Amino acid sequence: MSWNANVRRVVPYVPGEQPKSTDVVKLNTNENPYPPAPAVRKALQEMSAGYDLLRKYPDPDASILTDALSEAYGIDPDRIFVGVGSDDVLAMAFQTFFNSDRPVLFADVTYSFYKVWCELFDIPYELVPVRDDFTIDPDAYKLPNGGIVIANPNAPTSMAMDVSVLESVISGNPDSVVIVDEAYVDFGGASMLPFLDGHDNLLVVQTFSKSRSMAGARIGMAFGQPQLISYLKDVKFSFNSYTMSQEVQRVGAASLSDVQYFTDTLHRIIRTRDAAVPRLKKLGFTCLPGSANFLFATHVSRPAVEIFDELKRRNIFVRHFDQPRISNYLRITIGTDEEMEKLYAALSEILQ
Repeated sequence: MSWNANVRRVVPYVPGEQPKSTDVVKLNTNENPYPPAPAVRKALQEMSAGYDLLRKYPDPDASILTDALSEAYGIDPDRIFVGVGSDDVLAMAFQTFFNSDRPVLFADVTYSFYKVWCELFDIPYELVPVRDDFTIDPDAYKLPNGGIVIANPNAPTSMAMDVSVLESVISGNPDSVVIVDEAYVDFGGASMLPFLDGHDNLLVVQTFSKSRSMAGARIGMAFGQPQLISYLKDVKFSFNSYTMSQEVQRVGAASLSDVQYFTDTLHRIIRTRDAAVPRLKKLGFTCLPGSANFLFATHVSRPAVEIFDELKRRNIFVRHFDQPRISNYLRITIGTDEEMEKLYAALSEILQ
């Protein structure tokens, strides 16, 4: 028997393309177009002389970052878990909480990594169809299940749902952990953090990658009741205790201290996003209601894949998903105003 017979084979998650050239308009991975907060630059400069720290293991509890999150969010440290990006946090949560014979439920149109984790960890799952308008039907989650994951705002649609919808799902499934993935919540969604006290089965996951311009630092966090967080840490420390470097912990804490920059940057992106909708409409696109740092758009006559290819030929990268129900949509990350103008000009040329 060949060793190949013992290999775990999965179809991996495919991230957005990372072009090597810098002469591109990169609107395909939902990165923030603006740099991290000035406080982050200062923290990096202060650390440059402390290279001797690299010989020591980092704090496994990431106390510097956890304490900063506690102060910024007004949530006790024992309700906070940090990891190497929200993908790491979510993967740990899947391993920790989804160990039932019943399927985990998540939408058929949502973040495609959920399905990959289930297949990687041998977790049964069931896709719950979104409505024709891409909204989530809370009644569809009243099925026997081993857990639930909902992204709010959803990806790749950019649509947010009211907290009352989410609370009905959480309340209706008291025997299951419900994960609410809030990667894009700062751009227009309503967070479920205020509901933590009332639900011991709620885990809220957020990230520094989008609204805090720190995708390269890989910082994610989860908030929940102390028991949930304790279980998460048990699994994490059984996998790798030292996942987050001291440098990353410090720049994450620094980012949280620069509230004004964070707020100003969010407002800039939201203004650009809202201004993009009528500009795209004039070019024949229809956009779903956007509450993230991207828009999900379909054209009245031209297939999405054709527009995607033509934009790429012009060094403008957006995202196309060759998946059921959404194959005729493009996901367009909101860039700077200058980058968006280049997008509009290219689209005008392509669609003339």
